[in-house]
Amino acid sequence: MNAAAQTSTPASTEPQARSLASRRLMSMTAGAVGLLATLAFTFYWVTTGRYLESTDDAYVRADWVALSPRVAGHVAKVQVNDDQPVKAGDVLVRLQARDYRARLGSAMAAVAEAKAAVTAARAHQQVAAERINQQQQAVLQAEAAVRSARAERQRSQLDLQRYRGLVRDEAATLQRLESASAQASQALATEQGAEAAWREQRAQQRVAKALAAQADATLEQRQAALARARAEQQLAELDEQDTVIRAPIDGVVGQRRARAGQYVVPGQPLLAVVPLQQAYVVANYKETQLTRMRPGQAVRIQVDGFAGKPLQGHVASFSPASGNVFALLPSDNATGNFTKIVQRFPVRILLDSPLHGPLRPGMSVVATVDTRDAEPADAP
Repeated sequence: MNAAAQTSTPASTEPQARSLASRRLMSMTAGAVGLLATLAFTFYWVTTGRYLESTDDAYVRADWVALSPRVAGHVAKVQVNDDQPVKAGDVLVRLQARDYRARLGSAMAAVAEAKAAVTAARAHQQVAAERINQQQQAVLQAEAAVRSARAERQRSQLDLQRYRGLVRDEAATLQRLESASAQASQALATEQGAEAAWREQRAQQRVAKALAAQADATLEQRQAALARARAEQQLAELDEQDTVIRAPIDGVVGQRRARAGQYVVPGQPLLAVVPLQQAYVVANYKETQLTRMRPGQAVRIQVDGFAGKPLQGHVASFSPASGNVFALLPSDNATGNFTKIVQRFPVRILLDSPLHGPLRPGMSVVATVDTRDAEPADAP
């Protein structure tokens, strides 16, 4: 019996030895794989991983435009549908323009009337200028008449004095002296009349100049009225043009609230145009992640709505302040107990490659920035 037990012992230990060797091999293999994984992860972290800054607090944005009328009126026609692509300049909404066309016609008539008034004022100005020239010639003629009358008076006075001497010497008759005296008196009266006429012409000249100044002022007044009428016409034209609402940019129509027959007022939102082709990403990174982040660095963008189709982009700019600063009710750390909270800063990321399907503003994304190009600058 002992001999049988002794012969069966080696047969039972041989499978145990093989199992132990197999476990040792598996343990060594697992250790080697773990070591290799650790080395690979360490290599990845040293060369790449520690330079990647990622956040899932990122969303697609677009600078969409909300359109509203500049004039009041009833909606005549809405020429676009919901979610319809449009081009810049396409007509979106038309308002009834009957009242504005009538106002434009009235403004154009006012401009025509103001132009006629300016033409008449210019004619009056020209007449006043010609009157000044005419009075200038009349003044010159009056001055010549005064000089002539003065010379005749002087001659008659000399004749009177000469005949008085001749009469004393009895070389001339008294009748001749009386005739010379009458001629002298007549010459004096003629001179006084010429001087009065000259003064009258000078007064007429001053009146003509005053009328010319009045004509100039009237012309300026009419020109100002014409400028005002033209400005009112321009405003009427703008109001008439504003009854047609056009797309300012290329995009897709959204939030269409305008309906035919609806009465709208200036500033009332009617619809929005979203430029999907100009979509970008805003990623809110923690302040501790911005140390090596610079504009122009490459960004890998994983859109939740397009799984498996990562996009490439680059950092465009950084917000000048954290989101808390621009909040409607920013926190005040000077009140109550203080708890330090890491702040987030919006980072604008532009896309380098388009997606097969258009991005929609509001989509969630995961943005990963590669900051390796900033490392040399940080080195001492």
